[in-house]
Amino acid sequence: MGTLNMLGLAKRTGARFLLTSTSEVYGDPLEHPQKETYWGNVNPIGERSCYDEGKRTAETLTMDYHRGAGVEVRIARIFNTYGPRMCLDDGRVVSNFVAQAIRKQPLTVYGDGKQTRSFQYVSDLVNGLTALMDGEHIGPFNLGNPGEFTMLELAKIVKETIDSSATIAYKPNTADDPHMRKPDISKAKELLNWEPKIPLREGLPLMVNDFRNRILNEDEGKGLK
Repeated sequence: MGTLNMLGLAKRTGARFLLTSTSEVYGDPLEHPQKETYWGNVNPIGERSCYDEGKRTAETLTMDYHRGAGVEVRIARIFNTYGPRMCLDDGRVVSNFVAQAIRKQPLTVYGDGKQTRSFQYVSDLVNGLTALMDGEHIGPFNLGNPGEFTMLELAKIVKETIDSSATIAYKPNTADDPHMRKPDISKAKELLNWEPKIPLREGLPLMVNDFRNRILNEDEGKGLK
């Protein structure tokens, strides 16, 4: 509904409309890495489908407004992004691991930890969105870092960065959790002249410094030592 309302506003005002879609439109992909031409493998009645199908529908609405009403649109499919100033407890895997390690809690890994994700630093994403909005191409464009890590590899990097003594706690996997996630960014490289610059091992410490300061201040506010 938010997308529909904003498309209506863009139509009335003649604005250029940016849809920040998601890699989740690919579902649990049968194609790897994922190209923009891939239609996805989504369970329409699964526990995750409200998000997956919501974004897919938003893309449909965006293209319908473009074709039917002449609205100038841009579509970005954003892959996992991390960086400073994220919510401490937003449930995203990088936030979880970093906050848990700083708080001396076990890092929670779901399933066997072999599922993969790709992580881009926030400034790379901002540069990609800017290039998309300044350019002439509609998209959709994958905006993500092709560096692919298993959850166990991510946990290891977080441990190396924060606390080598951190432990890992395994929990049952969530429903319809994608096994693989990696963007093919050939289209963005060619048409937007964009690719991510900051690798995970370089960006993660910047996020950790921010999280550490906020968590320590949060603990002080609770009277904890």
